[in-house]
Amino acid sequence: MTPDALLAAYDDQLRREGEVGTADDVLTRGPLMWAVFDHGGFVTYRDLGGIEGDALDALIEETVAHFRDGTTVESFEWKSRGHDLPEDLGDRLVAHGFEAEPRETVMIGEAALLAVDVPLADGVVVRRVGEGGDLRDDVTRMLAAQESVFGGGRGPSVDSALAELARGDSESWIAEVDGQVVCGGRLTVVPGTEFAGIWGGSTLPEFRGRGIYRALVAARARSAVARGVTYIHSDCTDMSRPILERSGLQAVTTTTPYVWHR
Repeated sequence: MTPDALLAAYDDQLRREGEVGTADDVLTRGPLMWAVFDHGGFVTYRDLGGIEGDALDALIEETVAHFRDGTTVESFEWKSRGHDLPEDLGDRLVAHGFEAEPRETVMIGEAALLAVDVPLADGVVVRRVGEGGDLRDDVTRMLAAQESVFGGGRGPSVDSALAELARGDSESWIAEVDGQVVCGGRLTVVPGTEFAGIWGGSTLPEFRGRGIYRALVAARARSAVARGVTYIHSDCTDMSRPILERSGLQAVTTTTPYVWHR
């Protein structure tokens, strides 16, 4: 498939309902869906339907008021994409108190292309959480490792992560060295679509460059293929993008989270 065809499938299948299926509460306002998760709020949409200028400012103000006055979240994310219109959306969000987080690249490709065998150095173990270890302990250690890389306060709680695993459409995988979690990530199948996402892939700095991240991607891809998934998508950093490109994923757009804090 061409990047344009993959992007069309991404927009059609993964935006709006595809991003808020596990939310605690969802409200619709115009083209937007306002969602509340246990770790914060989230704004998604297929597109803005031509809204721009003063009308867009009013919609942004209403969104801020909703999360500020109608919820208890400490922060919420408006997830923009590089092909969203109007082009000044980011500037308008910043003018309303949002902070832009680092831009990432949206990658999509065939799951089977990632489901390869990756040789690992002696002492490195890649496994699904709960298999060969205590589930809660595995999840706790995985989240702690991820927070040490990404920073705290944005990811799910241990109980939320366990609840997501219990629903059956999500898996978490870890890589360990001498019993220490050095890399972790999730696989989330999106019900009703051809997609699964790979999320949270993070390797401790001192263990990078050893093929551990790629092995964790491959393990999740093999599981996705076994589940009947056709496409894998991921929001990736500049560090992980070359690994995914070598595996056959294509860049289709970018994504920039704009975050509002109390």
